[in-house]
Amino acid sequence: MTSSNNLNELQPRSVWAHFATLCAIPRSSQHEAALREHLIGWAQARGIVTVVDDAGNLILKKAASPGCEAMPGVILQGHLDMVCQANAGTQHDFEKGAIHTVVRDGWVVAENTTLGADNGIGVALALAALEEPDLIRPPLEVLLTVNEESGMDGARGLAPGTLQGTTLINLDTEEWGHFYLGCAGGVDVEVRHDCEMEALPPDFAILRFDVSGLRGGHSGIDIHLGRGNAIKLLAEALRDLSGHTDVRLIAMNGGSARNAIPREAFAVCALPVAAVAGIDEWAEHRLAAWRQRFAEADANVLFKYELDEMPVGKAIQRGERDRLLAFLDIIANGVSRMSDDFSGVVDTSANLGVVSLAQGVFRATFKVRSLHDGRADVLADKMVSHAESYSLHAWKDGAYPGWTPNPSSKLLAQCQQVYTAQFGQPASLQVIHAGLECGLLAASHPHLDMISFGPDIRGAHAPGERVAIESVARCWQLLKAVLQALAAR
Repeated sequence: MTSSNNLNELQPRSVWAHFATLCAIPRSSQHEAALREHLIGWAQARGIVTVVDDAGNLILKKAASPGCEAMPGVILQGHLDMVCQANAGTQHDFEKGAIHTVVRDGWVVAENTTLGADNGIGVALALAALEEPDLIRPPLEVLLTVNEESGMDGARGLAPGTLQGTTLINLDTEEWGHFYLGCAGGVDVEVRHDCEMEALPPDFAILRFDVSGLRGGHSGIDIHLGRGNAIKLLAEALRDLSGHTDVRLIAMNGGSARNAIPREAFAVCALPVAAVAGIDEWAEHRLAAWRQRFAEADANVLFKYELDEMPVGKAIQRGERDRLLAFLDIIANGVSRMSDDFSGVVDTSANLGVVSLAQGVFRATFKVRSLHDGRADVLADKMVSHAESYSLHAWKDGAYPGWTPNPSSKLLAQCQQVYTAQFGQPASLQVIHAGLECGLLAASHPHLDMISFGPDIRGAHAPGERVAIESVARCWQLLKAVLQALAAR
């Protein structure tokens, strides 16, 4: 095993230098301004035209190579923000601190936080293309959107006619050797409820229950892997415990992003002092059952409790407790339907991403995805109705369209020719059960011919995220070859 933390030693140097910059400048969703200003200065120093649109997107424009001015323009596209998650016990301020990277055994890894290879590598590839000195290219635009991870606001706010190119290469997929020509659309389901509170009896002890050790992951790409959802497991456990003793629910928190599978969740509860002695055996039995259930997908799941000395005078009423725990335990989560058209690809899914209960105010957020927009709507409507059957307020929000595959795409044919020439075999064709911005870009710029590819990224949206170094080099090789082919076309 070999490791270092020096990205500047990696090839291709220009791509990794840009990625190192992205790791150094914080860029959580809705906080991309510092990175955008840095890139504006970088571009202007090199004579690259910069435009910031009303949505906050950064568009960088570079003229064609001599003799290629008449060629149709090409757009390279990625997003500036990243999902920010850290392991429990890791102190990291994503709005101020740099991402700590480690180079190990062919991978760049962030061990205790997310890495931001999603979509930092795509951004780095596009920036490297802008400054590559000997690259023969058509007119080039680089579109770097904002707030992709928490709402796709940048792509949603892109005005029609902003982009001049006719072909678009999205650099936001995470498996090398595939061309992606379609993606899922999505919609959020939001649930809110103000709970009635009641005073705790004097002979109750305060306990905190924690579910942790889960792998988490991307709620689209990893949803079919059968990993545990910490919120669902916590609700399941507390609902079971409430059948054995008088559990009073005081607070609950789990997950940090609707598009990430929750790795950790906790609840603060009150139990009769006499019941605390039997909690050990119950918790051990619950953990053993989970470890058997998740032996392959999430073998390191943990479940523990501890006495809490916090002074708490009230909990939600027992009827409210039963309502919330039953709702969380039963609500749809995971794969709803597999695709009929693409073998092994998820068609429709739901992810319970975030939950909180504080001072009697309950909130939950779900991400629903589907390769068919109508199916996403149907599942979301059913989830709203399910919430309402428990007298909870629920609604849909943040819908975005999927990207419909176009197998006859001229850009796809050209890219396949280049890929085969470069690597000796054609790339496979895929759709992805994740939300690329291509669907929204097609809505505002319907003339665009689009394709997506990217390097091997594992564990996106979770601590330990990593990217394969060799696959980044291959992406760079392919991108340069495709641009040169499009300049000659």
